[in-house]
Amino acid sequence: MKAIALTRYLPIDDPESLVDVDLEKPVPKGRDLLVDIQAIAVNPVDAKVRAPKERVEAAPRVLGWDAAGIVLEIGPEVTLFQPGDAVFYAGDITRPGCNSQMQLVDERIVGRKPSSLDFAQAAALPLTAITAYEALFERLGLAPDGEKRRPSLLIVGGAGGVGSIAIQLAKIAKLNVVATASRPESVRWVTELGADHAVNHREPLRPQLEAIGLRHLDYIALFNDTDGHWDAATDLIRPQGTIVTIVENKGPLRQDVMKAKSAKHAWEFMFTRSMFHTHDMDQQHRLLNQIAEWVDQGLLRSTVNRVISPISADNLRAAHRLIETGRSIGKTVLEGWETALRQ
Repeated sequence: MKAIALTRYLPIDDPESLVDVDLEKPVPKGRDLLVDIQAIAVNPVDAKVRAPKERVEAAPRVLGWDAAGIVLEIGPEVTLFQPGDAVFYAGDITRPGCNSQMQLVDERIVGRKPSSLDFAQAAALPLTAITAYEALFERLGLAPDGEKRRPSLLIVGGAGGVGSIAIQLAKIAKLNVVATASRPESVRWVTELGADHAVNHREPLRPQLEAIGLRHLDYIALFNDTDGHWDAATDLIRPQGTIVTIVENKGPLRQDVMKAKSAKHAWEFMFTRSMFHTHDMDQQHRLLNQIAEWVDQGLLRSTVNRVISPISADNLRAAHRLIETGRSIGKTVLEGWETALRQ
């Protein structure tokens, strides 16, 4: 089968950073599905894993953690899917990724593809949907069916992949959503997704929030630059509020204000369940099915903003370049293998 892989970790402008390769077709075991990949999406984690370093891989390494496709074969212990089922998933960072024609993935972290979406639209959703869902409903402890009061939520990085889903999930949960966006096109994007207010994260946040009547936020989701936004977040979080972060910090994070407020800080990493085979690993199967249901009900939309075809090393490098600018809006998806490549 054809795949896109690396053996050395190089700058993305180097044509050897991601290359077309031929690999053996994998065989499903246990609870594995063998999926025929129809479309893949690119996320910041792809660029982080691929970033230049001294390590050299003995065998080609396949990256990629967002896919939609069709189940070809199943392992002997599979109970949730059958060959022919259309699925979408983010996968497991400890196993080969989805930048290949076929991939093995544990059924417990796979959901049924939304029937109202094509494969490209569906491939844009899993990683960001899992991250946003877990961040809001598990780490922050919000209720998907809303509350009597209208809690306030600040989403830093509202126009990014995770932020774009989180805005929509927060509106399902009936929150008062403030999203950060610094350009006219990103302000328009977060507003169209349902944000009640947009503020500029490149300017001081407190005066902007006070101008809309918010001295403190009940919840804050930092979806980029944890270090750069930490002090503002701890100032803005209400006493006994909660901050959730998804990007690792580079230096110490001050805790004095958090202690004084008895505020909580939660980490979200959507690969935790698959990395450690937690007892509730199949929660990602259930939540992806919930995402699919909300999509098919018209409550949630795909955040795909660019589709590139076909799936090739050249096109995947272009998608990585875009991610590395830090200015992408929504998700970039690659779909369709050239007919000649599938033989």
